[in-house]
Amino acid sequence: MVVHSGEHPYKCTVCGKSFNQQSTLKTHMVIHSGEHPYKCTVCGKSFNQSSNLKTHLRIHNDERPYKCTSCGKYFNRSSHLKRHMAVHSGELPYKCTSCGKTFNQSSHLKTHMRIHNDERPNKCPVCGKSFSHSSSFTTHLRKHNCERPYECTSCGKFFNRPSSLKRHVRIHSGERPYKCTSCGKSFHWSTNLKAHMIIHSGERPYKCISCGKSFHRSSNLKRHVIIHSGERPYKCTSCGKSFHWSSSLKSHMRIHNDERPFKCTSCGKTFNQPSTLKVHVRIHSGERPYKCTSCVKSFNQSSSLKSHVRIHNDKRPYKCKSCGKSFHWSSTLKSHLRIHNDERPYKCTSCEKTFNRPSTLKVHVRIHSGERPYKCISCGNFFNHSSSLKRHMIIHNNGERPYKCPSCGKSFNQSSHVKTHMIIHNNCERSYKCTICGKTFNRPSTLKIHVGIHSGERPYKCTSCGKNFNRASYLKLHKIIHSGERPYKCTSCRKKFNRASYLKLHKIIHSGERPYKCTSCGKSFKQSSHLKTHMTIHNGKRL
Repeated sequence: MVVHSGEHPYKCTVCGKSFNQQSTLKTHMVIHSGEHPYKCTVCGKSFNQSSNLKTHLRIHNDERPYKCTSCGKYFNRSSHLKRHMAVHSGELPYKCTSCGKTFNQSSHLKTHMRIHNDERPNKCPVCGKSFSHSSSFTTHLRKHNCERPYECTSCGKFFNRPSSLKRHVRIHSGERPYKCTSCGKSFHWSTNLKAHMIIHSGERPYKCISCGKSFHRSSNLKRHVIIHSGERPYKCTSCGKSFHWSSSLKSHMRIHNDERPFKCTSCGKTFNQPSTLKVHVRIHSGERPYKCTSCVKSFNQSSSLKSHVRIHNDKRPYKCKSCGKSFHWSSTLKSHLRIHNDERPYKCTSCEKTFNRPSTLKVHVRIHSGERPYKCISCGNFFNHSSSLKRHMIIHNNGERPYKCPSCGKSFNQSSHVKTHMIIHNNCERSYKCTICGKTFNRPSTLKIHVGIHSGERPYKCTSCGKNFNRASYLKLHKIIHSGERPYKCTSCRKKFNRASYLKLHKIIHSGERPYKCTSCGKSFKQSSHLKTHMTIHNGKRL
């Protein structure tokens, strides 16, 4: 009858709280005594009430007897279901008198009030840090105790919070429940979506006080500020290199450990950074998202576009201190400096020849290996360099000579030939002198070839007949004899030739042209050799 009368005759002598039943008071007294007589046989956790132990065991048994009739979600406590139901009803009956914020649970309001009162009743005995929520305090203690009770069943990784485990599991499941309403991009976590939304708003609320640069995220600003301080607190124990950020050090360590955890699903190639894999994948997909606004050329890397734009702006920020020559890119300057320092760090393992660029060595090695990766789609010929294929393609373009000399109008099929030809008009200085005969040249490469005449050196050997040549181009022409290849075809009579010069001479037959004229009698000839023979008549010589 005490229950119905509202009487609470049983009073706690410690805190003054009163109860309507003696058994309830007895249960309550356990709180003050600190006694936890009910122990879980699974994890060892103890409780002051048998009902609490009973509820706790549902976690181990994965029992969720309380079901929400609205969404079908299950709970292991009736109180949890009751709180959950407020989500569907939208009811928020508990209001904060300080800021007007409303809550669906009185406990949430009580916890919230600590913010206004600056109450932090839960103090860490290890580091002294205090917390307004007991749950935050419990989680914090796990850091000191190195407790990570929540394990991922997919990869075995442990976490100190159930929420952290929940977020992590989405990586394995691929779940991305947070979707951007502007562009449709989805994210694993709400915080990532929130940060992403700032991109669409154009808002950059975090500004650097040193340089004025603004950022979408506070974390990005924090990382940026380290650049101005010059601080590099993260040092590599293997090589001593230091970094601004721990993530940069972590990526760097993969080089020493030869770790390549990021694998391309298309070709199996592995990388030590996800960003490098992302760029690589674009090779397979053909994606070139970075487009030049000046010439419609597109690139698969933003850095490549940035470098390319310098061509249009004619920006050459990298200057050589030795000769004053400037370059678009730092890598080009670095290669150029090796000329002044006579550095040739890239050595051929087959013939000991050295080079100042890795790309030049790579092309050179193909001479020994016989590799010809560039194929002509018109005639099936293979080449060891892309530029050689490009030059070759001009043959199929009906003898096209797109490069014209602005001084005399003479046309060429290669831009390098125009450049060489222009030296005649510019009376360019012939600063490269042969120490043996005194002959001068306008190119170091031409001098090098000339010196071979004096030394008798013929480093280019034919593997078919053993004949040696002093130029690689002469060997290349010679090899056509053995292959029987005749890549130069006359469009008028279909006759084929193994040299472009032979085709050029042959074409005169069809055109009827006689460009070689005798200055003595006016007779003209199709070939210079014929004119030369004819001139012996006037000179009184017989060849």
